Amino acid sequence: MSGSGLFISFEGPEGAGKSTQIGRLGAQLGHAGIPHVLTREPGGTPLGMRVREVLLDPALTIDSLPEFLLYSASRAQLVGNLIRPALRRGDVVVCDRYADSSMAYQGFGRGLDAGLLRQITQAATGGLTPNLTVLLDLDPAVGLQRAARRGQPDRLERADLEFHQRLRQGFLTLAAQEPQRFLTLDATRPEAELAARIWGAVQARLPS
Repeated sequence: MSGSGLFISFEGPEGAGKSTQIGRLGAQLGHAGIPHVLTREPGGTPLGMRVREVLLDPALTIDSLPEFLLYSASRAQLVGNLIRPALRRGDVVVCDRYADSSMAYQGFGRGLDAGLLRQITQAATGGLTPNLTVLLDLDPAVGLQRAARRGQPDRLERADLEFHQRLRQGFLTLAAQEPQRFLTLDATRPEAELAARIWGAVQARLPS
């Protein structure tokens, strides 16, 4: 795999089970002896972690455009400092959220112009797109109940149900536009079944 890694992102509404499936995929990659990196957005770098604290702080009110620009700053740092170097090494990179989240949350959810979002995302990432995007689809009402059981809701989890319904539809729209890249799965299915579907899709894309 040297010199040509594989980039996988996980997307979905709040409470869809991304962290669980990313953990299972990481374990399978490790068992198979495949070099890999697990990361997340925002986060993954010291700057990204600081930005994450700001973006998820329920005490803050952040307007839509600065919210998107903060995500983009974190994304640019993550791509430059972690994702591209790992891909050049031939590693598999698994990222909990990536640019599709901005299209769903700030585009479909907040109503920012899709063209502007794409232009800034192109500048932030240099056009880097995942080879595979796993979309765990879930009714937002169910997902928010799941998220609430984790503890105090963050700033995004506190948004109203209509916002979360718009972003879910956004994810489904993005998946319909790029069916070759997206693997859309029903997040209510058993964890083991989902993990098997995801592992099969990853294996099909691993460099030979």
